[in-house]
Amino acid sequence: MKRFDSVDDVRALIAEWREAGGTVALAPTMGNLHKGHMSLVARAAGEADHVVVSVFVNPTQFGPNEDYEDYPRTLDVDARRLSRAGVDLLFAPSVETMYPDGVDVATTVNVPGLSDVLEGEHRPGHFEGVTSVVCRLFNICSPDVAVFGQKDYQQFVILRRMVADLQLPVRLVAGPTEREKNGLAMSSRNGYLDKDQQEMATAIYKSLQQAQTELLDGARAYTELEQFAEERITAAGLGPEYVAIREAEDFSMPGSSSTDLVVLAAARLGTVRLIDNLTVKL
Repeated sequence: MKRFDSVDDVRALIAEWREAGGTVALAPTMGNLHKGHMSLVARAAGEADHVVVSVFVNPTQFGPNEDYEDYPRTLDVDARRLSRAGVDLLFAPSVETMYPDGVDVATTVNVPGLSDVLEGEHRPGHFEGVTSVVCRLFNICSPDVAVFGQKDYQQFVILRRMVADLQLPVRLVAGPTEREKNGLAMSSRNGYLDKDQQEMATAIYKSLQQAQTELLDGARAYTELEQFAEERITAAGLGPEYVAIREAEDFSMPGSSSTDLVVLAAARLGTVRLIDNLTVKL
C-alpha cells in the first residue's frame, strides 16, 4: 500500500492506474477506523480495480464547541489495518494541504435546503464543511465510485445532490450501517462512552426500531410517533435533540401516501452526541 500526503503524488499514481485501464474507488474517512469503516473499504474493493482511502480530520465540519481537538487520531494503526485489507493507496493530507490559503478563506461548496434541516439545524455549517472537503477529495482522487456509510444518511443524500448539481463524474454507493451486538451503530465517538453508557445508548436504535415497526403496521400519526420515540430515549437517560420521520429522498414532511421514509434521531449522552437512522419502505 502506498501512503501519500501530497496531492501531486496522489494524482500521479492514479494517472498511472488510469493509463493501464484501471478504475478507482474512494472511501473518505476521518480515521480511527472501526468495523463500519472496514466494511466500506471492502465494498469499495468490490466496486473498482483500485481502492483509495482518505484519512483527514476535517476542521471545517466541526463547530466551535465540538470535538475537533479531541477527535481520536490513530493514523499509524489505521494504516496497518488498511494495508492488511489490501487498500492500494492511503491519502492522509494535512490541513495545509487541503486548505493551502487557510480554512477561513477557503472556497466552500453548499447544498442549500437539504443542508439546513435536521443535522444542519443543530450543527450549523457542518454540511458545508463536509461538501467542501468531499468535493476537494473528488477533485484530487478523481474516483469512479465513492463509498459512504448509511449511518450518516443525511450526509449521503446531500452529497448525492451535490454530485448531481455539479455534474461530477462519480457514482456514490451507500454501505449499510454496521452495528455492535447490542444494536448500537458503530461510530468513532462510541469510544468516548464507557460500557454502561454504550448500553444506555442502544435506546436510540430501539426507539427507531419501534417507530419503524409502527409505520410498517400502518401508523401514520408521524408527530406522535416522533414524540413517543423521544420519550423512550429520554427515559433511558439520554437527551434527544430530535427524532424525525421524513421523506427519504429530500427530508420533506411525509403524507398519508408516502412510501419511502427514513426515521432519523440525534441524542446526547453526557458530552457525546450520537446519531442513527432506519429507512422504511411502505
